[in-house]
Amino acid sequence: QVQLVESGGGLVQAGGSLRLSCVASGIIFRINHIRWYRQAPGKQRELVAAITNTGTTTYVDSVKGRFAISRDNAKNTVYLQMNSLKSEDTAVYYCKSVLAATGTAYWGKGTLVTVSS
Repeated sequence: QVQLVESGGGLVQAGGSLRLSCVASGIIFRINHIRWYRQAPGKQRELVAAITNTGTTTYVDSVKGRFAISRDNAKNTVYLQMNSLKSEDTAVYYCKSVLAATGTAYWGKGTLVTVSS
């Protein structure tokens, strides 16, 4: 059974930091790309950051220089370090695994990040 479990969300003041974690089980983690998405109230889900199975990273423009995605294949875990948080970063953050060879994808259930101004 495949599971992706996000954690690390919470309430933080603007300018603060949080580190989100996504722990995967039931997949061969090292051959999956991992993506972080977020969905703010009343808005569509958007891709925030991604890391390929080989470690290449990409970010949406709004978080460049503030967020950093990384992975630890030994722990089946991807992290999203979020610094200089803004109120507009408030959202539910989801991780998604994408098998590099086939595109088979799985989602986590999300973790809520609330940034107070």
